[in-house]
Amino acid sequence: MEEGKRGTILVTNDDGIDAPGLRALVESLVNTNLFTIHVCAPDSEKSAVSHSITWLHPVAAKQVNIPGATAFAVSGTPADCASLGISKALFPTVPDLVVSGINKGSNCGYHIVYSGTVAGAREAFFNDIPSISFSYDWVKGKSNLHDFTLAAQACIPILSAVLVGIKNQSYPSGFFLNVDVPNNVANHKGYKLTKQGKSIVKMGWKQVTSETLGRKMSSDMTNLDTEAPKNFDSSSESIEDLLFVREVRGSVLDHDDTDHRSLQEGYITVTPLAALSHAEVDCQAYFKNWLQSVPELVSSSAL
Repeated sequence: MEEGKRGTILVTNDDGIDAPGLRALVESLVNTNLFTIHVCAPDSEKSAVSHSITWLHPVAAKQVNIPGATAFAVSGTPADCASLGISKALFPTVPDLVVSGINKGSNCGYHIVYSGTVAGAREAFFNDIPSISFSYDWVKGKSNLHDFTLAAQACIPILSAVLVGIKNQSYPSGFFLNVDVPNNVANHKGYKLTKQGKSIVKMGWKQVTSETLGRKMSSDMTNLDTEAPKNFDSSSESIEDLLFVREVRGSVLDHDDTDHRSLQEGYITVTPLAALSHAEVDCQAYFKNWLQSVPELVSSSAL
């Protein structure tokens, strides 16, 4: 980033371009009058699509009006949007920073794997562009839309500090940041450096009839909303089809000092991530010996 030049931020998400989290973030960034804001986000909700990409057909980009920003709604995934937004095919410049969010619902532990929000930041990381994913721990019945504005205001110091580091050429590479804002954002305990834990919501499947298709998993992967899914096409149903929906069957929480626990304690968690998926236990020694014995094991087995 050149001296005296306004930093350019690309904003994407997985809840869709009309989502209140993205709109609150963009409005807060615009109000600082410090940045050039580009928005490239899905034209509909794409929660929990992970890092899927569109490969077999083109994506459509339609310009939309977001005051203070240049914005496009794209018929693709969050990873598609981040990739297109940094490519110079849609915007004339490459952004200095990619920000994905603010997601409606936390993204901690193993949920990071499912998250389209985190994937938007990860896609930028793949292309050597600094990036941050932001999520707000939305709790149905407790949270309200103004909380997204408070969450955005709490996030701006982090992304501003990242841009200062980029400008000074002191910001390191080889990672991206995943930031989660606690539910009681007005009374948060400050920023806390954390590591990814193993918390996860356990889900199962339930067979349903077409009359119950109006219920769907919310974007925080913990609750069932009553609104009808916008993307469901019932025209493809056959009377012989068996229909199933996911349902929450419990959760596994961390007891260690990790992202989810710190978030529940009221901290804004800042978790550096990368993209390698090494095994969580040291199994190299076992498999080194195991691979050498595979031919003998197979020949002596009763398969």
